[in-house]
Amino acid sequence: MAELRDADTSASSGPRAGDLGARVVSALVLAPVALAAVWFGGWVFALLLAIAAVLMSVESARLLFGTDSPLAAAPLAAMALLAIVLATMGLPAAAVALAAAGMAFSLAARSWKAEPLWPAFIAYPYVILPLVALIWLRGDEAYGLAAILWLLTMVWAVDIFAYFAGRFIGGPKLAPRISPKKTWAGLIGGMVGAVIVSVGFSLWLGTGTPILLAIVALGLTIIEQAGDFAESAMKRRAGVKDSGALIPGHGGILDRVDGLIAVVLGAALLSLVHNAAHPAAGVLIWP
Repeated sequence: MAELRDADTSASSGPRAGDLGARVVSALVLAPVALAAVWFGGWVFALLLAIAAVLMSVESARLLFGTDSPLAAAPLAAMALLAIVLATMGLPAAAVALAAAGMAFSLAARSWKAEPLWPAFIAYPYVILPLVALIWLRGDEAYGLAAILWLLTMVWAVDIFAYFAGRFIGGPKLAPRISPKKTWAGLIGGMVGAVIVSVGFSLWLGTGTPILLAIVALGLTIIEQAGDFAESAMKRRAGVKDSGALIPGHGGILDRVDGLIAVVLGAALLSLVHNAAHPAAGVLIWP
C-alpha cells in the first residue's frame, strides 16, 4: 500500500506537459471571475469565498477525515460560511472565535467516537482562517483592493515562473519525499516572479519602498512553497493524486489554492504585527 501511494502521488506531484493546455484554459476562465469578485469586494467577494469554502470543506474532509461523504464536510462548511458572513459584516474576531468553537465541537465529537483528533485541529484553521483573512485584508478601504490583487498576482507569478524554471532548468530536488517534482530551480524561479510583481506593484502605487516589498515577497514565496508541501503531504497520506477533479489540469480547488492559503495567512500575520488598524497597508506598504 505504501508503494502504491508513493507511485500515485509522485506521478502527479508536479504539472505534466500534457496538462499545460488544460491549465491555461482553466486559468483564463477562472482568473477573470476571481478578479471581478475581488474588484467589487463586499458581498460579491463573500459569495465567491462561500463557494470556495464549501468546495474546500469537501476536499479537506476527503484528505483529512478519509471520506467522500458530503455529510462529513457539512459541519466544517457550515462554520466556514458563518465565519464568512461575520467577517463580511466587519466582525473578523467573531469569525475567528466561531472557527475555534467549531473546532472544539468537532474535537469533542471525535473524542466521543474515539476517533483521531488531529484532523479537526488541521481542517478548521486550514479552511476558515484564510477565508477570514482575505475578507479582513480586502476590507481595508485604502489599500484592500491593491493588497488582494498583489497577493493573487504574486502567487500566480510564483507558480508560473516556478513551473517553467523547474521544467527547463531542473536540477536538485527540493523535497523529494514530499513532492518529487519540485526543484530548487523552481523555487528560485518563483522568487524571481514574486520580486518582479512586487516591485511593479510598489512602483504603481507610488508609495512604500519597492525593495522592502520585494523582501516581503521573498519570505511569502517560501511560505507559499510550504503551503504547497503541506497539501502534498496530506494527499500523500490520503493516497490520492489530487484533492479533487473540479478544475481541468489542476485537480481540486485545494490543488489550486494551497499556496495562496499559506500566503494569505502569512500576510495576515504580518499585518497584525505591522499595522493591524489598516491591515492591507500593513502588508503592502513598507516605508
